[in-house]
Amino acid sequence: MERHRVMESVRKGISRRAVRAARLVALAALTVAAMPSGAQAGSYHVYSCRTPAGESAPVDGWSGSLAPESAIDVHADDTCPSGGALVASIGEQEPHLEAVDRATWAFEVPKFAELAGATLWRAGYVHGTQTEQAFYEFALTGATNKSVFDECLYVKECRAQGDTSQPMSATNRVTVPTADLGARISSLVACGPALPGQECADGFGDPNHYAAVVYLYAADLTLEQTAGPSAGNVGGELASAPTVGGTSDVMFTASDPGSGVYEAVFGVDGNVVQRTVVNDNSGRCRDVGQTSDGSPAFLYVQPCPGSVSADVGLDTTRIANGAHHLVVSVIDAAGNGATVLDRAVTVYNPPPPGAPNGRNASANAHLAIRWKSTARAALTSSFGQVHTITGRLTAASGAPIGGARIDLLATPSSTGARGVAMTSPLTDAEGRFTVRLPRGIPSSTLRFAYSAHAGDTVPAATGTLTLKVRASIALAVTPRTASVGRSIFFRGRLRGGPVPAEGKQLVLEARSPGSAWIEFEVVRTNARGRFHASYRFKFPGPATYQFRARSEPESDYPFAAGASRPVTVIER
Repeated sequence: MERHRVMESVRKGISRRAVRAARLVALAALTVAAMPSGAQAGSYHVYSCRTPAGESAPVDGWSGSLAPESAIDVHADDTCPSGGALVASIGEQEPHLEAVDRATWAFEVPKFAELAGATLWRAGYVHGTQTEQAFYEFALTGATNKSVFDECLYVKECRAQGDTSQPMSATNRVTVPTADLGARISSLVACGPALPGQECADGFGDPNHYAAVVYLYAADLTLEQTAGPSAGNVGGELASAPTVGGTSDVMFTASDPGSGVYEAVFGVDGNVVQRTVVNDNSGRCRDVGQTSDGSPAFLYVQPCPGSVSADVGLDTTRIANGAHHLVVSVIDAAGNGATVLDRAVTVYNPPPPGAPNGRNASANAHLAIRWKSTARAALTSSFGQVHTITGRLTAASGAPIGGARIDLLATPSSTGARGVAMTSPLTDAEGRFTVRLPRGIPSSTLRFAYSAHAGDTVPAATGTLTLKVRASIALAVTPRTASVGRSIFFRGRLRGGPVPAEGKQLVLEARSPGSAWIEFEVVRTNARGRFHASYRFKFPGPATYQFRARSEPESDYPFAAGASRPVTVIER
């Protein structure tokens, strides 16, 4: 009822003047753009049994099998841990049935990848006689056992292939043809082919007691992965601080559907300055190198963890002081990437302790600063205006101090606010410098300080300026024409922040054009500075009203008193 009496007093004021035409109010809008991230197909190597340099390696992804499972004197043995091989063998203790007795070592390509290339190192031999009806063989096969790309068959007068005394010799090396790359690679030894029901002979007197054997000494498998990682929950000093130095960290979470999350890659101005393994997965997620194509190589099919929570530091001492474009990416073991961070950042690391700060550096320096627009130390401004500060640094003798860094700390006026380091200006040859404050800066105390030498704990000269910024409010009222019994609706937002978590109190006011403003309602914004309200007319027109929203100073909101532009509503 109280606000209706207020509106009635406003209406009576209007009745003493002619009804004026309504004016339209233009409202500013803020658009925030988001940068997408993407992934690209990549590949990595997996070494099995041995690396190309001959070092021992596990046999992740390989499995041995016998056919039939109950076969006698048929073997699939892993002797790689002792420097041997993946051995598929048929013993000579008894005959073996054609197309039945078989020993196999097979690598199954994981579902998240494709086999893009493979090189194997193998050697083996077979026994037999010219009078046999079935013959021993060993073979390397591709996607199916019928996809044979390397074979030794006694009936075709092959007795042995490769050199069993030199596992990594060139004669043992076999490159898998592209046509045979598929979901599986096998190394097998068998009795066959012949007429059904025939047997391969026994009792050849082999010193190793083999009728046939194939040794797979090493494999270099290239896996290609298309799906890449994703990243989120980004935080840390490197993600938010305007100026960084020393080791500055970025925190994020990441996941990958295939080879796993591998490295955080830091790029500055288009150049990679640091690579950091996010999680070495107990040593599995480690590039062992030895590739000729530049791709990473690992000893496991899925070497890196599928998901991580990372906190990675960037050593900014490798980067020149000044403004830079920073991109942080996360890559999987195959080299597919996703953007974690893409922003402009200023790097400052102090010169070595004791180094003079500028030419003619002096512990008795004089620092003169002022607003470009006024000689007063305090400046009152509307929100969003850009202001420039000029200054000059001289020694006690009056000589200019050039090339000196001036520290600038901006402390918002809200209670308990911490100072924020802003970009530090450098003086020119005449000791002069200019600072252009960013749009949207709140009411702040600006403290300038000059230290004569790096590492000085007490500045040689200081200066302070004060900026008072009026609160800015965007207000919209709909509809702009009303009548008795109808409602109008208010919506708006505070343009400047930060807004207190519990919101900021605002006052809604009304008047007839040219008369004093009268408060009719108090509202509170949400934590993002937005608010809504409504009013229903109870008294007949015609009348013209103006409405506005006003913000009063509060200790936890760093802006001075301010109001929105008036919005005109006509009651008919």
